[in-house]
Amino acid sequence: MPLDPAFIGRSYPPSQPYDVSREKIREFADAIGADSPAYRDTEAAKALGHRDVIAPPTFAIVVSMKTNETVMFDPELELDYGRVVHGDQNFTHHRPITAGDQLVCVAHIDGIVARMGNDMVTVRTEISTVEGEPVTTAKSMLVVRGEDA
Repeated sequence: MPLDPAFIGRSYPPSQPYDVSREKIREFADAIGADSPAYRDTEAAKALGHRDVIAPPTFAIVVSMKTNETVMFDPELELDYGRVVHGDQNFTHHRPITAGDQLVCVAHIDGIVARMGNDMVTVRTEISTVEGEPVTTAKSMLVVRGEDA
């Protein structure tokens, strides 16, 4: 059954705060093979004008994933997660994610399109500090494969 386009424009409540730590940043940088000293060394990050170590740009997926699950498992949307593949991901950074940040996410459904028997859902997640400072806009396109796919 196709997804209902009436969900376009739906927003979800803010997530619980995510505490960004130096350790989480280091672990992520290690996992993706990112070797910038700014991801591990406070003094190196400060020399670049940051207040503490910064996260690699794709670290935003760690922060936004739980919020995206809120959309994927919304019982009213009736999205069959077993048929979902990740179609696209991009980030617009307003500033680097930095150790010591407390971040919250708000997810929005920006689009639902049916093509060739598949539904494509565009989810935008706004990541900001608990004080409201914009940090990153994450956009994901999820493909929900049709019954015959």
